[in-house]
Amino acid sequence: MMKRLIASLFVALVFGVTTAWAQQPGDGKYMLQNGNVTIVIDAAHGGRIVSYKYGEQEALSQLTWPESFGSTFWTSPQREWNWPPVPEFDKQPYTVEAADDEVIRMVSNVSARLGFKIRKTITLGENRSFLITYTIINESNEPKKVAPWEITRVPNEGGLIFFKVPLSGITPAGLMNFREAFGAVWYQTDEANQNRKINADGKGWLAYCNEGLLLVKAFEDLDDTQPAPGEAEIQVYLNRGRTFIELESQGAYRTLQPHEELYWTVRWYLLPSEGPAEPSEILLQQVKALLY
Repeated sequence: MMKRLIASLFVALVFGVTTAWAQQPGDGKYMLQNGNVTIVIDAAHGGRIVSYKYGEQEALSQLTWPESFGSTFWTSPQREWNWPPVPEFDKQPYTVEAADDEVIRMVSNVSARLGFKIRKTITLGENRSFLITYTIINESNEPKKVAPWEITRVPNEGGLIFFKVPLSGITPAGLMNFREAFGAVWYQTDEANQNRKINADGKGWLAYCNEGLLLVKAFEDLDDTQPAPGEAEIQVYLNRGRTFIELESQGAYRTLQPHEELYWTVRWYLLPSEGPAEPSEILLQQVKALLY
């Protein structure tokens, strides 16, 4: 196994093979590579995505205090568990079920409080994307309502957030200085002494441009009746100061019968931006070229 791993990495480095897989021995981290984009998942710490790079350039927050870095997964609505995040999903080790050059699959422990367990499956997609499929499994003996929720943390260092929704569709109104242009809404990140969060009924994608990179997440487009109570298809959270941002998306709220499973996939793209981090038709067309 080790010989195969070393050989595959050597071929990838020398001949530019577009995919490679490596486990970093002893620390519970796994990596997938698709072209010059890599993703690293830490099975030992909540199955969290801890790195997402284009070449050597990192897109995710690398802060070190809890709930400030990487990309995680929770169940929705939050009112079912309040705070802190459910430890079995967010911080405890996941069991790795498969890991090769095309897929990493891992599963959490069952939450004693909620009766769910979570499976994460990461595979290679087209245009150097990654498909992340979250499975919520009802391990209880009674029906339970739930929705999937992905939380991706990025640096708040002069970035630009944008997605498609009328300005009137962002709530609470005026909490963040979104502006409408080119058929989308745009938010130039800033610094404030308060934590802020908005909800929106988007159109199935959420983008972030910063330091010459464009991060795009694509997911199921919901109507305004499908999210969990008090939640939304798109959520953006800004931590106080110029620290980190959460780019959040949620799937449909539904009832799971005992031992039934819910599947929800988010497609991640990371590529050089074709324009600066400011509202433009160029950036919007770049997103459309990926998704449509």
